[in-house]
Amino acid sequence: MTAGTQIGDCMLKLSLKQGQYINIGDNIRVVYVGGSGGHGRLMIDAPKEIPIVRSNIEENPERRRETYYPEEKISAEAQKKIQRILWEERHKGEAEN
Repeated sequence: MTAGTQIGDCMLKLSLKQGQYINIGDNIRVVYVGGSGGHGRLMIDAPKEIPIVRSNIEENPERRRETYYPEEKISAEAQKKIQRILWEERHKGEAEN
């Protein structure tokens, strides 16, 4: 599996093995969970306010929009609780060392 992020003319290209992940900033984690036959499966842990849209090469923007169903907004208090839980989980190993 190869993961990439495009910024202008640059692209970061990574090869991941099953179970490996990349962190994007402090609050996004992309985990490669496996794949076969040219298909890869990813799990994405990101705040709800960050839109994540799967893209295939669909020329019609109206059809692209049909494949994305945003979830309802959650309160700022709930978002802070979730961020705190994720932060604690990410730093568990550091506290044990």
